[in-house]
Amino acid sequence: GRALAAGVAMVAVGTQRDTSAAAVDLAEKYEGVFACVGLHPIHTSRSFHDREELGGSGGEFTSRGEEFDHEYYKKLASHPKVVAIGECGLDYYRHDANRRTAGASGGDDVNVKKQVEAFKRQIELAVEVKKPLMLHLRNGPGRSAYRDAFSIIDSCFKLDTSYPRGNLHFFAGSIEEVKPFLDLGFSFSFTGVITFARNYDEIIRYLPPERIMSETDCPYVAPAPYRGRRNEPLYVREVARMIAEIRGADFGKIRAALLDNAVRFFGFNFR
Repeated sequence: GRALAAGVAMVAVGTQRDTSAAAVDLAEKYEGVFACVGLHPIHTSRSFHDREELGGSGGEFTSRGEEFDHEYYKKLASHPKVVAIGECGLDYYRHDANRRTAGASGGDDVNVKKQVEAFKRQIELAVEVKKPLMLHLRNGPGRSAYRDAFSIIDSCFKLDTSYPRGNLHFFAGSIEEVKPFLDLGFSFSFTGVITFARNYDEIIRYLPPERIMSETDCPYVAPAPYRGRRNEPLYVREVARMIAEIRGADFGKIRAALLDNAVRFFGFNFR
């Protein structure tokens, strides 16, 4: 709609079977839409997710408890407009709460094991189909999803420099958590949060410009001046504008660099 009319291409991101298939359908229907397919870590176990966890946007929901089906996702990933595998990764946001409610049953440990197993299988798929990973990593109290994911990737991912290896979507880690992924050749994307929170300024200045991408994560976290509204892809311009401001760079040059980074990472064929 509005984004495509304004010349903003977009990536529709799957989080489980149905939404991954829907992302491919959208990519087939619209020239400027591409797709990621994968199993989000919160959908590896059945659990409730409220508005606080979702950043105050969108409705509450109960996740699926889906097992990763390699052949199903491989078939989706073979589509020429599928540009990455994901969102996949580790989400520890509810880790401590789940552990308290799990009690002696060890339910939370089982949930984490399911996340790890699905993550490893999606790494294998990414290597097989030669498409990059779109990572979802969210820390929990006293537990770093970034550290654990790096350890998994470092041990699983076969080195192949013929394609970009991964992007840390909605990066919310520290500089210390940035460095290992930089060494792996990964990139980092930032959302509208950077327009109203200063937590990420140091990291955005620290990163090499060719490793930065912008995103919306719509319908969540609309950037200033649209806070409180439903986010949409067109608002990615505000994220790019803030990246330029933080880095003290010309907006036009930053916008061009971000586009180049996305084209190189995803292998877009519209230019």
